[in-house]
Amino acid sequence: MRRLVAAALAATMVPGAGLASPAGSRLPDLLYTGEAVESRSYYDEQCAMFHMDACFGLGLIDLVGAVEELSQALYRHGAVAPRVPAAAMLLGIESGISAGPANPDPEPLNYQQLRDILDSFVTKMDAAHANFETAAMGGDFVIAIDPLRVRMDIDGDGQAAVGETLGALLGASLPMPEGKAKGGKTAPVDSTIGFDPADAYWLAGYSQVAAAPVDLLLAHDFSELFAAIGHRLFPKAGLPMQDFARGGTLMMDPETDTFIADLIAAVHTSDFPVIDRDRFKGVLERLQAVTALSRRNWEAILAETDDNRELVPSPRQTSLVPGQTVTEEVVAAWMETLDTVDDILAGDLLIPHWRFRQGFSLKLFFETATETDLVMLLAGQRALPFLADGPVADAESFAAGNRVFGDNWPNFALWFN
Repeated sequence: MRRLVAAALAATMVPGAGLASPAGSRLPDLLYTGEAVESRSYYDEQCAMFHMDACFGLGLIDLVGAVEELSQALYRHGAVAPRVPAAAMLLGIESGISAGPANPDPEPLNYQQLRDILDSFVTKMDAAHANFETAAMGGDFVIAIDPLRVRMDIDGDGQAAVGETLGALLGASLPMPEGKAKGGKTAPVDSTIGFDPADAYWLAGYSQVAAAPVDLLLAHDFSELFAAIGHRLFPKAGLPMQDFARGGTLMMDPETDTFIADLIAAVHTSDFPVIDRDRFKGVLERLQAVTALSRRNWEAILAETDDNRELVPSPRQTSLVPGQTVTEEVVAAWMETLDTVDDILAGDLLIPHWRFRQGFSLKLFFETATETDLVMLLAGQRALPFLADGPVADAESFAAGNRVFGDNWPNFALWFN
């Protein structure tokens, strides 16, 4: 907090506080070679000297470090995407995913180890959040970085190999503009982004988007769920049901039938006692921080006068996302959507429940609930203590967003944060 206040003062009191520093110039190469995390202490020192591009770099280093550490832990314990052929066919999802772990010799995993892994992820995301906010408040900078070239040591072998990049992880899931043809060949796509203080707010918000669901899980005791179905994610980590992931055929096939059995077990064990009240209530504060940071992000975006490969452009800037432009109508609709979400988080607008005329108060739930029983909340019995009188959200509450974003609203939500 003290660094955050000092950064705000430095923006107006320290000569050159917003100028580029050697730390900012070095950052892209360190990210591309996978050496950024090892340079954290240097960026911490430079940030303390009020070089705001170094504070931004420190935020990125903490963000990359969080993802890298989590990826290494998942690899170390042999995490996989479950393979369920018949169910995949019915659901229309990819059925060719390997059921075997990428790590041929995974380590055992217990419940406390998993909690420690997730807790460390949240801690690093919070560090990134603080540093991004410092960078956003403290001055002006632009750092050109191609996120798809950022390397991470995914498997923990001590090397960030050529294939261990963000681009390789995301594959073809990102919408990118087509390259220009040269001599019958497609030119490489330039996915470079000019990261600036507005983007620091954007990344600060995303750190909380990533931390909130993990913190929500950690606020509960989910040990029974982990024991029942943990082998689906960690098939060779020594969990109770790992030797019974494939059985006899009851309805479809041995893999799908046991998957259905595990799905039933998951429903049965989805009653989670709250074991950390402060953490549980803090999830609501994280969600409120996301909308607040989105507002500050847009305030900074709309104040920009340049047009330097913007991550999220203003109506006066050029969009890097193919087929998507940002108009004043789009910005206004997003702001109205934020207003509605803020009302829900504050308890001024209630969530509809299919069984009741009254609405469900999300604020009351986070402030007073002692357990989260997903099935009984949906059925209604466990929702009773959190019902309240007042306006209930409906389609009209999100009318502006529905009108402007239409069916494309998930993409806008991911883009705008």
